[in-house]
Amino acid sequence: MHTTHAKYHIGQVVRHRNHPFRGVVFDVDAIFSNSQEWYDAIPEESRPSKDQPYYHLLAENDESYYVAYVSEQNLVADFSGEPVSHPDLEDLFGEFGNGSYRLQFQLN
Repeated sequence: MHTTHAKYHIGQVVRHRNHPFRGVVFDVDAIFSNSQEWYDAIPEESRPSKDQPYYHLLAENDESYYVAYVSEQNLVADFSGEPVSHPDLEDLFGEFGNGSYRLQFQLN
């Protein structure tokens, strides 16, 4: 049996290792749980392993807000101390402090 431990936690602000966006973790999959079609759309030479945690992010870049699904190997902690401005944050999270948002309610 394979056990996976997530490096990042719900509410934590992270940034993508290679692309210019950051976001707040709102869910974690222990292993890849998206569609095969989504996975196949990633260029083969940069496709991450499915056997690692994947994070659902309320993400932002300089131009837009969106939801991202990112492998653990492609994330780093964001230590900027800057809040994220995603408009859906207030639906899930409360105060921002120490690089994280406090969860407003318990998720399943």
